[in-house]
Amino acid sequence: MNRLEAFGTIAAQAARGEISFPTSVNAVLRLQHALNDPDCHLEDAIRLVLGEPQLAARTVALANSSTFNTSGRPVTNVRSAVTRVGYRNLQTLVASLVVRQFGARIEDPDLRAKAEQLWEHTVQVAALAHVFARHVTFVNPDTAMFAGIVHEVGGFYLLSRADGFPGLLDDDPEKWAELCEDVVTREVARKLALPEPVAEAIFELRGAWLHMPPASLLDTLLLANMYASVPSPLGTARAPLPEHSESALDYLLDEETLHRMIEEASEIAASMGGALLV
Repeated sequence: MNRLEAFGTIAAQAARGEISFPTSVNAVLRLQHALNDPDCHLEDAIRLVLGEPQLAARTVALANSSTFNTSGRPVTNVRSAVTRVGYRNLQTLVASLVVRQFGARIEDPDLRAKAEQLWEHTVQVAALAHVFARHVTFVNPDTAMFAGIVHEVGGFYLLSRADGFPGLLDDDPEKWAELCEDVVTREVARKLALPEPVAEAIFELRGAWLHMPPASLLDTLLLANMYASVPSPLGTARAPLPEHSESALDYLLDEETLHRMIEEASEIAASMGGALLV
């Protein structure tokens, strides 16, 4: 099967709703559905988090980041951490587990390296989206962080499928991978039951232009992608950032404020990050 046929097969399966998730992803999705239940009690949420050691550790780490620990008093247990970060951010951490699990079955070393880079990019974008939402676009920062975590979920699925098609994601001047990823992203988003505003922002992200002043969830994701120091290994080459004094953002932010925001995002990313393939 040549590459074009392979892309066609993956895209056609996605269009028919034939998205195959690893067993580990399905387990995390059950956790996601439970937390999404409006009747899920705090005690049930705590029990579910404790059942996933990675989720428990990341919840406590996020709760102790400066963004959520404004009092300076660290939390040392899941109960306090869940209360501090709230259900929305807990759902973001669950989504990050879903993304991680897509990489768990990749065996090809080159694809594993791409998955690691995509994960690092994803975490940076999620953290930056949270900070830009609070200081620039004024959309809901929790929604922005969630959108950042899932904005490349189609790419992770494509990487997991590429393991069965050697050379699929090699040099791709015709951009077949981008077309396939767009189809896959829509179906994966449906399977994950992403909220419509989040899904629409993700679908529109490729090729979108930043509005000035930036004020939407899409603008927030565009800004986060612009300032992520690690680019996606699946996207087109990112244009170099202009000097801040040459940027339209100079009308909104001075250089010192922008630097502080990037530092704040780095701390959030560190609390959510860690190796993808563990």
